[in-house]
Amino acid sequence: MPVTAHRPAAVAGRFYPAAPALLRAELQGYLDAVPATPPGSRPPKLLVVPHAGTVYSGPIAAHAYARLRPWREQIHRVVLLGPTHRVAVQGLAAPTAAVFDTPLGPVPLDDAALAALDALPQVSRNDRVHAQEHALEVQLPFLQLVLDDFTLVPLAVGDAAPEAVAQVLELLWGGDETLIVISSDLSHYLPYAQARVMDARTVAQVLEERSNLDPHDACGAMPLNGAMLCARRHGLRPHLLDLRNSGDTAGDRERVVGYAAFSFDAPAPLPPEKVRKAEDPADAGLGPALLARARNSMAAALGLPLQPEPPCPALAAPGATFVTLQHQGQLRGCIGRLEAGHRSLDEDVRHNAFQAAFEDPRFAPLTAAEWPGLSVEVSVLSPPVPFPVRDEADACARLQPGVDGLILAWRGRRATFLPQVWQQLPEPIDFLSALKRKAGLPEDFWADDLTLARYQVQAFEAGV
Repeated sequence: MPVTAHRPAAVAGRFYPAAPALLRAELQGYLDAVPATPPGSRPPKLLVVPHAGTVYSGPIAAHAYARLRPWREQIHRVVLLGPTHRVAVQGLAAPTAAVFDTPLGPVPLDDAALAALDALPQVSRNDRVHAQEHALEVQLPFLQLVLDDFTLVPLAVGDAAPEAVAQVLELLWGGDETLIVISSDLSHYLPYAQARVMDARTVAQVLEERSNLDPHDACGAMPLNGAMLCARRHGLRPHLLDLRNSGDTAGDRERVVGYAAFSFDAPAPLPPEKVRKAEDPADAGLGPALLARARNSMAAALGLPLQPEPPCPALAAPGATFVTLQHQGQLRGCIGRLEAGHRSLDEDVRHNAFQAAFEDPRFAPLTAAEWPGLSVEVSVLSPPVPFPVRDEADACARLQPGVDGLILAWRGRRATFLPQVWQQLPEPIDFLSALKRKAGLPEDFWADDLTLARYQVQAFEAGV
């Protein structure tokens, strides 16, 4: 494959200053205006940043890039995705260049990572797409200021489904050394007040990690939708860092462009000794409250009497539950969700109880005749935490039997086992093999882009 040694800066002097000293001073001023990262913060795995001229969007982008300062020596690779503005493309376009230049110096590309993408049908090599594209280029000077030595994987995203983008990101996900950056503005050329309403709606969708953004909502909708799909799978939590538009920074308010900065972070791991048990005082009343609501959700559908539902303030907060039903000691249904979303814990347990009783495709709908022999278990899940491993042997050595719930994902296939499954599969190798079968994979399957995540549960059980 022919290689173009350098991709020269295309929009220096238009989107940002071409003179290195002026460029450095302008961007450093934006970064210095951002408060220091609070102590104890975790490094971001994924950033969303705008890509207009720096005088317009630079102050907003700085809120994301400033978060990298404590980890400038830790991050060695940046996977940068943005939309195409000048050359249409199907899928994702990678360059053949070995270096991207900016006024602050050369940025070397990760040749090995780009070569690995050549096997994916949605990725092509296309220098025309990159030659004049500003969405990626304007991010590079910021990255050069806040990081030490790093390599770049630049991808221009055209017409691509979320899963196609997610597959690429999973292949490049890496560990703490890899940062993912999505370049996107929000609404375009609306009056100031209308733009604020539309952008607030888009921000709400991003914070809920809904992968259905339209290019009218965000010009980087295609890469952003795929990134949010990955973020959900890896248990990342989104945070809005700044939201403004060009009318707030350097433009008039007749026709504005919206800008937002987000950080997607992994939740702090929950040590096993800190996992709250059903008998902990902090959980007083939670188990009976959950079980009563699960029971009533099913009883109401069957026309059976309802029982009192004890109050519990914790039920108002967002939460993720699994409801497992057993009839005379045999599994009768199990449905749940892995991550808290917009539903409260109260709503989630009612929904999952109904689904486990009447919508689990493995079983016929529950009947009133089965009610007397039914038992209900409600599991409340902690946020999933990515579990990077070298290989299957490393995973088996580090898994905690009886404690860890596990999520396995590979190229659109995904499965989970609750910690309770360890009772039937106490050996880590058997646990992993069965989980792979559940995901539709062979027992001996392993791949470098297979991902794991761990979580813990509080479990409450009772007969109906």
